[in-house]
Amino acid sequence: MFKGIVLVFLGACSFGVLSTFVKLAYKEGFTLGEVTGSQVFFGLVILWVLVLLRQLFAAKSNSTTLKEKIKLAAMGTSTGLVSIFYYKCVQTVPASIAILLLMQFTWISLLFDAIIHRKAPSKVQIGTVILVLLGTAMAGRLLSGSIPDFNWAGIGYGFLAAFSYSFFLMINGSYGNNMHPTTKSALILTGAGLLVLSIFPPDFLINGALTKGLLKWGLLLSLFGTVIPPLFYAYGIPRVGLGLGAIISAAELPVAVLMSSFVLQEEVLFVQWAGVVLIIAAIMLSNLHSLQHKRQMQAHVVEQQ
Repeated sequence: MFKGIVLVFLGACSFGVLSTFVKLAYKEGFTLGEVTGSQVFFGLVILWVLVLLRQLFAAKSNSTTLKEKIKLAAMGTSTGLVSIFYYKCVQTVPASIAILLLMQFTWISLLFDAIIHRKAPSKVQIGTVILVLLGTAMAGRLLSGSIPDFNWAGIGYGFLAAFSYSFFLMINGSYGNNMHPTTKSALILTGAGLLVLSIFPPDFLINGALTKGLLKWGLLLSLFGTVIPPLFYAYGIPRVGLGLGAIISAAELPVAVLMSSFVLQEEVLFVQWAGVVLIIAAIMLSNLHSLQHKRQMQAHVVEQQ
């Protein structure tokens, strides 16, 4: 259990540093296509090398059909959309605001679930949505006396990233669960890579951008965005469960805000920190309620037996 908690926490922290790295790469003059493209390119290289090494030196895993692999890769395009929309958002709004927009996947996922299963959300879920929206308003300075000039296109990209991330979470748990985490992650990233590199051709491989500093950002972003989180989540969440995993994953938000404050020197007011705390509390309360309900159901089944 402890090992699973540590892995999920580190995976969340890894996601949290991405927006800061992207901002720094933009400051050095690199474009959205170069940043996103180098991330998926090096991520693909690293993950497929890991898959190859595992096949050479480890026991064979459960076989999967070509159709299953193609379907999983196709679903991976949603992660490519997350990268494109989120990094475009980071290009136009402060990193501390961009992560808040991405965190809107919490209530968007509930909305997707309600539509698909044709089931109204519970009172706890509705309360969670209200708290998340209130926390976002506070963290976005909408309730303070110093409201920044928002780039509305950037806000739109942030919400598109949140929608794409919600879609990925919705479909990811239903496919490829019989695969080894490295293989599943590599196939998902293959779909994302095909999408990203078709939109942004990998000119950085031949135009000299790698030798001018893009190499370090591509490697950092691939490690912290496409290698460490999916592998750590794949190993950690089965050990701690989805409910506790979601609670621990909320660490992504304060890490991102801390990085934007201390590394990028972005101004983060007290009311913004209060909003961050409120969002984390909403996620924790919602998932703790789900965990408690699940345990009660399990206890009821045991009593009937």
